[in-house]
Amino acid sequence: MIISKISLLNFRNYKKISLNLSENMNIFIGNNAQGKTNILESIYILALTKSHRLGVENNLIKNGSDFFKINGSIRVNDFIKKLEVGLVNGKKIVKINNNEIKKISDYISNLNIINFSPEDLDIIKGSPGIRRDLLNIEISQIYPGYIDKLNRFNKLLKIRNEYLKNMYGKNNRNMNYFEIINDKYIDLAIEIFEYRNDYIKKINLIISDIYENLTGMKKIEIEYINNFIDNKKDKVENFKNLLKKNIEREISQGMTLYGPHRDDLIFKLNNSDLKFFGSQGQQRLAIISFKLSEIKIFKELTGTQPILLLDDIFSELDISKRNKLIKYIIGKTQTIITTTDLKNINKTLVKNSKIFEVKNGVITER
Repeated sequence: MIISKISLLNFRNYKKISLNLSENMNIFIGNNAQGKTNILESIYILALTKSHRLGVENNLIKNGSDFFKINGSIRVNDFIKKLEVGLVNGKKIVKINNNEIKKISDYISNLNIINFSPEDLDIIKGSPGIRRDLLNIEISQIYPGYIDKLNRFNKLLKIRNEYLKNMYGKNNRNMNYFEIINDKYIDLAIEIFEYRNDYIKKINLIISDIYENLTGMKKIEIEYINNFIDNKKDKVENFKNLLKKNIEREISQGMTLYGPHRDDLIFKLNNSDLKFFGSQGQQRLAIISFKLSEIKIFKELTGTQPILLLDDIFSELDISKRNKLIKYIIGKTQTIITTTDLKNINKTLVKNSKIFEVKNGVITER
């Protein structure tokens, strides 16, 4: 999978630009706050329809404008596909080959990306919600049906929570409708669990070798934590019994206490939780190893290579780690890199890359 062209209109600090990208390495160089990261963000949005950065979507629109559009030409094998994501009159519009797509779940997976950024440390150090978001983003790119199931689960979770709140303090409860909600909730929760559990198993088959090659240290693994599956054969019946046993507790708290919305991941090195017992360097390399593992998984499950977006991560690594990382990406997949200084990047890599200079929202090709 290759993104051969990206065009921006009224996006962030860009009025109008169009860039032809190399199918191998692309490097955007410039000082901070010039717009380098905005290029990566635009490709991220083109793939997933939303930004990985915090803030309201209207902030994506260039000051003085009332809309933005991102267009990209994607090549998969010999087939060309045109993608578009925009925000017009407050409405998000996504298109494939100029045809508007009504359901986001029908759009995602047309452009697969793996994103690296300095903020990735939050994956280990931050809240469980950040780690669940990571899982949801990556799985939805591989399995188009996953995001639809997740959306239906979240709607059902909201209904279930409202029903629990309404039952508080009432002696006469109509449990018939609630049992119907429960049955649908259980089915969707278990389906989401199966997607996530299978994905983490695939990561664990790969991540240890990558981490060892980068650091010389062994025995890294990702532990998938959930509070509703006990790995017995009859998952449905066991989950149903768990909810039945704790119904009064859920009613008193007015919320659903068991399910994939409470899932978490633990990054472990030699059986120790890296969140509490790992250095910042070990944490960063664990996340890099996790995402490098995904390259092989994407290739195996989709038949195409994802596009790598590397936002100034070379400056965070010493020379040895940089060179080892480069071995995993050079010549294997299209890569788009931002940096403030080419000295941070291997000379051979620079020599074989397409280089763009970024200054005050103006991009020139070397």
